[in-house]
Amino acid sequence: MIPARLERSQLYVPAHLWHMIEKAVMSPADAVVLDLEDAVPLEEKITARANVIRALTELEFGGRLRVVRLNGLDTPFAYRDLIEVMEAAGERLDLLMLPKANAARDVQFVETLLTQVEAAQGSSQATGVEVQIETAAGVLNVREIAAASPRLEALIFGPGDFAANAQMPIEHIGERGAYDADYPGDRWHHAMQSIVLAARAHGLRCLDGPYAPLDNPDGLARMTRIARGLGFDGKQCIHPRQLDVVNAAFSQRPEEVAHAQAVIAALREAEETGRGAVSLEGRMVDAASIRMAQVTLHRYAQERRTL
Repeated sequence: MIPARLERSQLYVPAHLWHMIEKAVMSPADAVVLDLEDAVPLEEKITARANVIRALTELEFGGRLRVVRLNGLDTPFAYRDLIEVMEAAGERLDLLMLPKANAARDVQFVETLLTQVEAAQGSSQATGVEVQIETAAGVLNVREIAAASPRLEALIFGPGDFAANAQMPIEHIGERGAYDADYPGDRWHHAMQSIVLAARAHGLRCLDGPYAPLDNPDGLARMTRIARGLGFDGKQCIHPRQLDVVNAAFSQRPEEVAHAQAVIAALREAEETGRGAVSLEGRMVDAASIRMAQVTLHRYAQERRTL
């Protein structure tokens, strides 16, 4: 099952900074995340919530997904974030993001509140949910989390909070450092692959976490290629200058599209001529090859629709 929405890049914007919101909605991001959580100081939480409502009701996001990241369920802000934003601007919102999801019940709590608000508003729109997996409990329970609600659309890896929760020392979020160089493998593989597999098993998108250094585009490109190689659909971005690198890395390369088209053409030729076996460039084309080609062409069509 291929996720319906294209979300190669998410640009996070501190919701208390109005000028940054205005710039974000003009960026090449596939999704703009109006952040009420970690990027917002405690004393600015109420202002940030008002800015989110203003942005959703006043600004034009174009084809960009409109996402609001709630505060965590362990704070006194989360339920008011959801209720006030949904009551004032729910019809203009595509997705709510829940940080630090530890278990299926966290997703179900958000689902229940959403359902109640939408029913009270008489809304015909079912707002989607994305969750961040960024704790040890979240990784251990990711299979149950992925199956927790029909509203769920994406799982997102949060490497910074995950490292803190798992007590894994890092120098910079999203960047491989000295501890990674010493470890005979990839320290993050289990968490990242667990998220990908849980997402794929339930037809969800999966996104990698951010890359903190802003002055190392080569490092960003490398980490983005690793994420794509593991099966992620996209990546979080913390600055607009990261978007072009991330969008390019998660887009289908011309040679990939050409190969996929050739695979499908070879299949059609074999069907038309009555040949049972299909070969291309001296290699057999099996059912798995055809399915991979279909995925590539589907994603390419999604990308073309955003142009």
